[in-house]
Amino acid sequence: MRVIVVGAGALGTMHAWHAVERGHEVVHLEREHEARGASVRNFGLVWVGGRAPGAELAVARRARELWQEIGDRVPGVGFRPNGSLTVLRTEAEYAVAAEVAGRPDAAERGFALLDAASMRALNPALRGAGLLGALYCAADAAVEPRVAQRALREALLASGRYAFFGGREVREVLDGPAGASAGVRDDRGEVHRGDVVVLCTGAWLGGLVRELAPDLPVRRVRLQMMQTEPLGEPLTTSVADGDSFRYYPAYAGEALTRLQEEQPQPPVAAEHRMQLLMVQRADGGLTVGDTHEYDEPFGFDVVEEPYDHLREVAEAALGRPLPRVRRRWAGVYAQCAEGGSTDGVVHRRRVRDGVWLVTGPGGRGMTCSPAIGEATAEEIGL
Repeated sequence: MRVIVVGAGALGTMHAWHAVERGHEVVHLEREHEARGASVRNFGLVWVGGRAPGAELAVARRARELWQEIGDRVPGVGFRPNGSLTVLRTEAEYAVAAEVAGRPDAAERGFALLDAASMRALNPALRGAGLLGALYCAADAAVEPRVAQRALREALLASGRYAFFGGREVREVLDGPAGASAGVRDDRGEVHRGDVVVLCTGAWLGGLVRELAPDLPVRRVRLQMMQTEPLGEPLTTSVADGDSFRYYPAYAGEALTRLQEEQPQPPVAAEHRMQLLMVQRADGGLTVGDTHEYDEPFGFDVVEEPYDHLREVAEAALGRPLPRVRRRWAGVYAQCAEGGSTDGVVHRRRVRDGVWLVTGPGGRGMTCSPAIGEATAEEIGL
């Protein structure tokens, strides 16, 4: 078959990957010269531990397996099975970690509750005073978001069944005459025909996407992040703080309810719906974030107070000053609204004969994209 994939972020690239893996020919279009949206503005986390029980966890675990396989074949994606530590600063946070580490699915998630000495043995860079320990997730991993899509594209090109067209915005989805293939028309007037069209347009929900799916149950979310100069030592795991418990469904329970009642977030963190996530990049620098903003229109600028809070929390965990900040940025991703997911993770819909829209994975996009692409291939019969 000939498959047209629109959108070259993590989700679109993984749809192209699975189509080529199954022996099909792929034409891949991206409105930028290469991915510039949420897929390159994230942590590169393959984040399994915090996922909701059921379908979401199953998809994340399958994606983790696929990332391992892909990373072995395409070293340029920067895959590393580094695990994560959620550091615990208070007894209330420790109680949440103890509760989830004692659940029947703890082994499935790779959870283990560590005391402070065991935490530092695993990640010696965590020298902050007063840390009680950490929740370890062995299943978590990381890739390099700024280069992963590019590395995957180079591997796809080597197949001889893949063509990439950057700087091409798709303006129209075309119906073929009876028995003919569907297709798309780009903003240069060129028509690309295929047996199947898959739209993975990320946070671009207007224009053509709105025409095809005006009732799309998906919202956009904005976040702020930053990246530092090299730390000067290994950060052997990804790192989160106890505020992460508030934002991931795996941690819901009595202990989290008590934490939310007894330990309100500082005003800046509460206003910007913040958690600490920190990942070391291949060059030794740290990606640090993040915030969550849901009400549009979003600001065009970044605000400084969240960065001050992130610096304070990160330095408390490390027990040392952060290196100089090299970059700051904002990103926007598409997230299924409540009830908007069609499979527990994304909104997948046939919008015309032979034309599918896949969107709304939210902050799970980098984690789950390999398994989402695989599930789409199965559903549409590739």
